[in-house]
Amino acid sequence: MLSVRAAAAQIIGQILRGQGSLSSLLPVIQPQVAEKDRPLLQELCFGTCRYQPQLSAYVECLVDKPLRVKDSDIQALLLLGLYQLLHTRIPDHAALGETVEVANTLKKPWATKLINGVLRSFQRDKIKLDKLLSQNLAFQNNHPAWLEGILRKQWPAQLDEIIAANNSHPPFTLRLNTHHLSRDKYLAILSELDINAKATQFSPYGITLEQACDPRKLPLFAEGSLSVQDEAAQLSTDLLQLAPKMRILDACCAPGGKTGHMLEVEPSLEVTALDSEERRLGRVRENLSRLGVNASILCGDGTKQDWWDGELFDRILLDAPCSATGIVRRHPDIKILRSPEEFDKLAELQTRLLKNLWQLLKPGGVLVYATCSVLPKENTQIIEAFVKRHPDAVCDELAVEWGIAQPYGRQLLPNASGHDGFYYARLRKA
Repeated sequence: MLSVRAAAAQIIGQILRGQGSLSSLLPVIQPQVAEKDRPLLQELCFGTCRYQPQLSAYVECLVDKPLRVKDSDIQALLLLGLYQLLHTRIPDHAALGETVEVANTLKKPWATKLINGVLRSFQRDKIKLDKLLSQNLAFQNNHPAWLEGILRKQWPAQLDEIIAANNSHPPFTLRLNTHHLSRDKYLAILSELDINAKATQFSPYGITLEQACDPRKLPLFAEGSLSVQDEAAQLSTDLLQLAPKMRILDACCAPGGKTGHMLEVEPSLEVTALDSEERRLGRVRENLSRLGVNASILCGDGTKQDWWDGELFDRILLDAPCSATGIVRRHPDIKILRSPEEFDKLAELQTRLLKNLWQLLKPGGVLVYATCSVLPKENTQIIEAFVKRHPDAVCDELAVEWGIAQPYGRQLLPNASGHDGFYYARLRKA
């Protein structure tokens, strides 16, 4: 078995090298750690990524010369050690001693002196370092400079709120199948168990718990009466204006949360759930099976039509691949893995998906375009360009209480105590 810090160093080191993400690496390495240590492993990995801009700024001040790429595991140990000293209740001597020892486990005994020296220097000189870094925006905002700059340019009035939300722990929100039981009823059930919870502000299906927990231990989870899903994602289903027996395409459907929600709201729908990665469709099947609903699940590329049976759809949900800049708090490794150079490629892919899937929509049908991005380049600008090129596309003005009206569609920004950042536009085919 791996020690929890050795496992964390392995995961963070690969992320620093761009060789995976938390969502891809944790499930592979977590089984190699003792079960009792797995919550700590998750905390160390997510926390270190969440505070990586600040932690890296400290390391740059404390290390004489940058470490080589092949020593990214040692860089990871430095970040992990600082994270434990700053943001956990782990005793300092344990955080320091056990982190240093991992260098021997990694067969890099030369690094023990470096790690020990850096962490002890940090303990001694933190006040001086904080003063030295007081003008460093990446350090102060805990965001990479490129991301902070884009957010400042796009959302100057809301920058502080976005930064605070991105740096926070995400709320734990559930979606209820209101055909099984009412939200008030389930809140009462939770109250009887001394679980503090409240109704979401905008979604009529949502409940947010004060403390995160294992959802499998919640009443009626196994029976399919509730799912874990952020409030912003819950808003897509009502935007589709569903009716019985409609033919629906859920494009880019994994992990299946929105697919399941549609079928909870209207069980008679004929739903095709499409995703381009077969490995992700296993999760879709698991989720739909637990909910007791059925869809036709296909592996296919939404920019092509070789998977399509030729029959047009009444409704299409395109939850497009995006920068995920609206869900940084749920995927803090975005701060490490993303770069501004990716955005042009993402915008091109979003445009290609929209253009292709539009051809599969019936006249009079509705396509809802969604992203978990806060960047207009991936959102309102995509829809504006599409509408100008397609005379048969009309963008609805959404009569809702949530979000900020954009030239096309509405933008939700991440809220520290509420929903994630999300964008929606509803297109109607004339």
